[in-house]
Amino acid sequence: MKKITLEVNGKPVVKEIPDNTLLSSFLRETLNLTGTHVGCDTSQCGACVVHVNGKSIKSCTALATDVEGSKITTIEGLASNGKMHPMQEAFKKMHGLQCGFCTPGMVMSAVDLLQNKKNPSEKEIRDWLEGNICRCTGYHNIVKAVKEAASKM
Repeated sequence: MKKITLEVNGKPVVKEIPDNTLLSSFLRETLNLTGTHVGCDTSQCGACVVHVNGKSIKSCTALATDVEGSKITTIEGLASNGKMHPMQEAFKKMHGLQCGFCTPGMVMSAVDLLQNKKNPSEKEIRDWLEGNICRCTGYHNIVKAVKEAASKM
């Protein structure tokens, strides 16, 4: 067991957890932040993407103890004062989701992209999201959503 201290969605968190606890499990099971989805446990699908110190990572292959002292943002932490983040709004407006399972990871990855590149091309968006698998949409509306959000962020 190890005591870890983090900031999760702007709030301090101190918990004692087993050393081998995955970050995704910590968020979902310990903190009840179930917006972080786990689809593969092998870092293939991207449904588990969260931000650690502002950078997107796949939380299903990161140990919670390895991010000790970090600032974690999950999909639940993007909204502010009850208002959706511009990327969340764009996914809704442009119909960038269907079943919704991959959506949190897609949104988190796309936010990271726009923090690094303000006006990405369609190819750059598709390349950036390559590590996120959507089995429903065909990506067309996801790309449109990222372009829409880029105009507002």
